[in-house]
Amino acid sequence: MGAIPSQRHRFAIPDDVHYINCAYMAPLSHDVSEAVARGARLKQQPWDYRPADFFSITEDFRSRAARLAGVPADCVAVVPSASYALAIAAANLSLAKGQKIVTLADQFPSNVYAWQELARACGGEVVHVRRPSQDSWTDAVLDAIGEDTGIVALPNCHWADGRVVDLVAVGEKCRAMGAALVLDLTQSLGAMPIDFAAVRPDFAVAACYKWLMGPYGIGMLYVDPKHHAGRPIEHNWINRAGSEDFSRLVDYRDDFQPGARRFDMGEKSNPPLLMGAGAAIDFLLEFGVDAIAETLADSTEAIAAEARELGLLAAPVGNRAAHFLALEFPDGVPDGLTETLAANHVFVSLRGASLRVTPHLYNSDADREALIGSLRACLG
Repeated sequence: MGAIPSQRHRFAIPDDVHYINCAYMAPLSHDVSEAVARGARLKQQPWDYRPADFFSITEDFRSRAARLAGVPADCVAVVPSASYALAIAAANLSLAKGQKIVTLADQFPSNVYAWQELARACGGEVVHVRRPSQDSWTDAVLDAIGEDTGIVALPNCHWADGRVVDLVAVGEKCRAMGAALVLDLTQSLGAMPIDFAAVRPDFAVAACYKWLMGPYGIGMLYVDPKHHAGRPIEHNWINRAGSEDFSRLVDYRDDFQPGARRFDMGEKSNPPLLMGAGAAIDFLLEFGVDAIAETLADSTEAIAAEARELGLLAAPVGNRAAHFLALEFPDGVPDGLTETLAANHVFVSLRGASLRVTPHLYNSDADREALIGSLRACLG
């Protein structure tokens, strides 16, 4: 499988801007921006927006998201954020007094606060697993899962350093211990392959504005079929059965739309967000996640190789996700590093003691050269 050529021409990125920061927020491609605008224009003439459109546009997005993840569309709910989806998971999983919820140390807050609240309410405990220095998280997570574990809440790769968790192994251990598995895939889905059938999570969410290349304020939630009879965290009109018939909305019903649709957010029928997110997924499907992951691996490996010549350290692919590079400074991060890089139109993120460098298909060799040249100047 060959590397995908740079797709920079499909994005509004000036030649002198070197944006290597997809883990922060993906830029919208021209196609996605046009889809967002096209969706917004639908409200200019609402007399042409039919009742059926409230459902068809949502289902178009749901089917695209399901195809990308390789799961049935009935297992996908439309959510506004990772925190919303994780609140659904917390509301539908039981935790006995004294049971533990396993998370990663310094995990992104949206996948922590919901579990802290649940633990407080149930008399449980949140365990923040720490990895051994320079190692992946997998062994530490597996060691933390035991008979007293009720829930394991993880990403596929850590949001700060990109080091991976073997979710297939974790899923097997969870099932052996009777623990539920909840995933926040916001920093991996779309750039890193995942086999849902092998991992078998109870719930898995991905916000669209990072590696799914879409707009802010929209995401997808995978819900395992065993939870399809669960309790939504809000009760809106459109997730109830029969809501397609606007003439009978006040014939209040107790039953819901099929599958995971009962967990859909209120006002989900938002054409700018749904059409934009759908166009973004189409961009990813055009190449396929496997090919995208391989191309991004080549990009991060090339950057890591040149950074090593400057004395910077990086974990190898396998310990880190292929699309995620954290450059470590043996003598500490120079003061004002990201500000200096930004002055040179090089945009990356500082996370902890590492420089997080996360390219995508819109990047080119010129971006890598600008980053390495700026780092060389900063390090003297």
